[in-house]
Amino acid sequence: MKNSGTFPPETLSLLEEVYRLSQKNNIRLFLVGGALRDLLARRLKDNPDLDFCLRTQAIAFARAVAKKMSAGFVILDKEHGCARVVKKTAHKTYTLDFTDFKGSTLEEDLRNRDFTINSIALELKELFGKKPFSASLIDPHAGKKDLAQRLIRMITPVGFDDDPLRILRAFSFASLFDFAIEKKTLAAAVRRKRRLGSVAKERIRDELFRALSAQKSFECMQQLARHGILEIVFPEIKAMQRPFKRPFHRLDVFGHSLLTLKYLEAIIAHSARNEEAGKYLQEEFSAGRPRASLVKLIGLLHDIGKPRTFRVEKGKVSFHGHERVGAAMIEEIGSRLKLSNAEVRAIKQMTFCHLRPGYLATNPVLTKRAKFRFFRDAGNEAVSILLISLADQRATHGYRTVEVTRARHERLIRRLVAEYFASLHQKKQLPLVNGNILMKRLGLTPSPLIGTLLAQLRELQAIGKIKTTQDALKAAAKIIAP
Repeated sequence: MKNSGTFPPETLSLLEEVYRLSQKNNIRLFLVGGALRDLLARRLKDNPDLDFCLRTQAIAFARAVAKKMSAGFVILDKEHGCARVVKKTAHKTYTLDFTDFKGSTLEEDLRNRDFTINSIALELKELFGKKPFSASLIDPHAGKKDLAQRLIRMITPVGFDDDPLRILRAFSFASLFDFAIEKKTLAAAVRRKRRLGSVAKERIRDELFRALSAQKSFECMQQLARHGILEIVFPEIKAMQRPFKRPFHRLDVFGHSLLTLKYLEAIIAHSARNEEAGKYLQEEFSAGRPRASLVKLIGLLHDIGKPRTFRVEKGKVSFHGHERVGAAMIEEIGSRLKLSNAEVRAIKQMTFCHLRPGYLATNPVLTKRAKFRFFRDAGNEAVSILLISLADQRATHGYRTVEVTRARHERLIRRLVAEYFASLHQKKQLPLVNGNILMKRLGLTPSPLIGTLLAQLRELQAIGKIKTTQDALKAAAKIIAP
């Protein structure tokens, strides 16, 4: 069969397999939306998402595709006829979604979609025909034109009423593609923003992380905040927008947080050039949610605890303990957004520890003990915390910020990041003693004291104060001595 050469060969081969099965079942199948949009915009994904629509029986056909390809299958929406097939190859993971028409015809289906750039369709057989690819596209709402003009435009004025999540999606698409939102579309989104409160939190989460995956998510968050939309997702930020007069910041807490996100995006982009750092930042906690996006989220919300800890004592403003209060608030937000337990633990840890590198930088000497305790408490999120701290420091302006302190802070961050990755290749120290040895040699009984002793001995071993079992026993005896 002849093909247009539009998609990569492996993708074309997979599409041809789907097409042959549709022919066998006498089904008119249409490729629609994201895959065509991305192809026309020349931004094909590493792991393609392919959306298909057909008049009816999408779930049954998807099940047949999954069986034919020996692929994964899941029903997404039984009521509206939507199912997903996931096919893993040697180098890619393909997600194929099959959906019944939203309406009785393809034309109705396309009219019911969100934006013009997502309303372009192609009958699958045309991909393997003789006509040029562009001549076969079905584009009733001028999606190609809006792609060329770099515009996000709603198809119908009631689109945001049909699905209020599209309000958030307009901004996330604009961020991902570096497009502008057409004026009438923007005005309609802002007018209907309160409707976002009725959307399931899981859907808001997915759209939020779509925006955070963009290279310019700062601009997206800035626009969402400017139009009063972000506070619907995060009501906590309203308090952050109060003006707190403080020498360190010329901006309110949220303005500083936005600036932190801006610096953090540049830091992440630079760090990702390093192979190890790049792998670390792209590690996925859940499907489609890499660590880098979680780090950006905390860059935006790292000071969320400040309004609740604001105090004025003897004419001085303070936010003592805001990292602890903020960590508790972040835990609530993570649960609200239905993040995984691992994600909630990670963002809570990032928030709680985000001040620690700054404290280390103010010490004249970085002791082995202080360094050990930071890495112990930060755990796997040590580099995340270091990058957030660096962005936080760069976003802090004022006459009390001394350049020599700034330079020391930056040197410390680079040093600790390098040491973290170096430690991954080093052989881990084995404990010099265990709980049974401590109880037997020191005449102790099982209790929380054993865990406390082991933790303190691990620290002493890590900083080189003890090197043998006898050293450890002597140190333990000294610790418990009255």
